[in-house]
Amino acid sequence: MFQIGDKIVYPMHGAGVIEDIEEREILGETQQYYVLNLSHSTMQVMVPMEKTSIIGIREVVDPDTLEKALLILHDGEPDDSVNRHQRYHLNMKKMKTGDICESAQVIRDLMFLNKNKKLGTEDKFMLDNARRIFISELILVKGFEEEQAIEFLDNAING
Repeated sequence: MFQIGDKIVYPMHGAGVIEDIEEREILGETQQYYVLNLSHSTMQVMVPMEKTSIIGIREVVDPDTLEKALLILHDGEPDDSVNRHQRYHLNMKKMKTGDICESAQVIRDLMFLNKNKKLGTEDKFMLDNARRIFISELILVKGFEEEQAIEFLDNAING
């Protein structure tokens, strides 16, 4: 159970703060929902409390785990034995875990590929989404404003 004020990550959506817990009736069923304000947008998301473990919602990482994820941005290269469809599905699987280290691998691999050739639409969208989610967590862990987080990530990627 999370509490109001907790900083959490909603896989595929990003990090945010629980602003409220509300009870709502939808289709005749009453449930409690976390009201989550995402750190990188003005969007507010309601997440059923009973589904948080199924969805994979977790607390934001600690600074040490963030540092490990930042190191991943420079460690390794993409598996070039997979085609673009396989790569997309592998990257989607990583992103759905909500694990910041998996997101860092997706960013690293796609940035590496982007240096050698222009990314296709799916890869570009995946990279943009992975960066957005990573930045949203960076904002909450480091206390950055969005522009600071973007600059910090860009500096971490480019060394």
